[in-house]
Amino acid sequence: MVRNLFNQLEEAFLSLLLVAMTLLVFVEVVMRFGFNTGIHWAQEMTLLLAAWFVLYGASYGVKVGAHIGVDVFVKLLPNKAQRFFTIVAVVLCLIYCGLFLYGSWVYLSKMKMIGIELEDMPVEKWIAMSILLIGFAMLMFRFLQLGWKVITHQADGFHFTDEAEDSMGIARELQEMEAKEQADKIANSDKGSRS
Repeated sequence: MVRNLFNQLEEAFLSLLLVAMTLLVFVEVVMRFGFNTGIHWAQEMTLLLAAWFVLYGASYGVKVGAHIGVDVFVKLLPNKAQRFFTIVAVVLCLIYCGLFLYGSWVYLSKMKMIGIELEDMPVEKWIAMSILLIGFAMLMFRFLQLGWKVITHQADGFHFTDEAEDSMGIARELQEMEAKEQADKIANSDKGSRS
């Protein structure tokens, strides 16, 4: 129940970020080219919304397996070896995220100490850029979850999106549709010739 609510809130937040960014850019373009004016803070806000969307969305992508990865070699290995290399990859991802998390902390601490505001909005820069800390902390949490699932035999690997498999599925569907249309044409022409 709580997990389902959190999933819905997470998806709603990502959707809100995307819709807000799209609408802001649309309004800015209409105002700039239609009325020769604009919103002076629109570009900076769009960049911030994009940063929040990307960094927040990266952790969501790990959660749902939406990232693209090259795992052809790993899939050829036995299950135990797949799990071993997944754990190695998770550890490397955690190290990577840890470095960025530390760097984000240092950067945001300095921005807070200096008290710099954004260029076009009266918001302290460390507040607007806090997605660096939040995003990498969430990404680390997702990798820890994945690592735990692999260790406890709930998962074998990352479960990447397989674009080749998806493309082949779409190609098969198109072939089936074409074959059905062809069969329908033949059936209709047979009915027409009998009449």
